[in-house]
Amino acid sequence: MPGAPPLRNDCDEARTYAIGELADEFGLTLRTIRHYEDEGLLAPGRDGMSRVYGHRDRARLALICRGKRLGFSLAEIKDFLNLYDGDDGQVEQMRYAQKLARRRIFALERQLADVQQTLVELRGIDAQITQHLRRNDIEDTVTRKDQNP
Repeated sequence: MPGAPPLRNDCDEARTYAIGELADEFGLTLRTIRHYEDEGLLAPGRDGMSRVYGHRDRARLALICRGKRLGFSLAEIKDFLNLYDGDDGQVEQMRYAQKLARRRIFALERQLADVQQTLVELRGIDAQITQHLRRNDIEDTVTRKDQNP
């Protein structure tokens, strides 16, 4: 997704990463990274039975994490990443990202309006209950005074 956090300066394009290194760096579980592989989002090389991740995998993982944090589905993220692979100028990728971002903004604004309305209603209920309890407390105090001369 556009605006993904910049890759570290020490990121040598020839450097490889073990799955555990990436999991630690991005705060993910090994299972999550394997799931991203199963979904076709990552394609690490192999060194025997070990997965070997390169600069490209690390960059894709950064974009996946950002996309998930922004609320995009894995399918949307995969489409975005696939557009990147086939579009040197990244025009289609940017158009697609903009469409996704606008859709997400609309959904979040709708959710925000719903949350704000819910808060108004809950504050009203809270005020009614407080008022009711105060009335009952005053009535209880008066009743107790009347019973104990």
